[in-house]
Amino acid sequence: MTTSIKLAVPTMGAAGLNAERSGHFGHCDCFTVVEIVDGVVSEEATMVANPPHEEGGCLRPVGLLADAGCNAIVAAGMGMRPLMGFNQAGITVYYDAEHPIVGDAVRAVAAGEAPIMSADQACNHHH
Repeated sequence: MTTSIKLAVPTMGAAGLNAERSGHFGHCDCFTVVEIVDGVVSEEATMVANPPHEEGGCLRPVGLLADAGCNAIVAAGMGMRPLMGFNQAGITVYYDAEHPIVGDAVRAVAAGEAPIMSADQACNHHH
């Protein structure tokens, strides 16, 4: 059985595997979206724009990424509301605060090194 992940990574500046990953997913400039099939990372990345944080607040990216067909996101942190929103939308949230470059965070997920974010890892302040 083939395992396919369409992974979104919060990104600063222009999207791409060599871009800087955003530490705060709700305030990122865009999302870099990459396919991982059976642990192999695609060299092609696409971009999903992130509107200003005020428009729809911290749940807006949930709908944007669901509409883009994403089934996973890797983040260094997020609040409980978006974590619950992603879970309800069937989008797996992986936790990685170690890799500042998009491609490195993607490879951590592909290698199974990024755990699924738990409520304990969610930020306990308002985003």
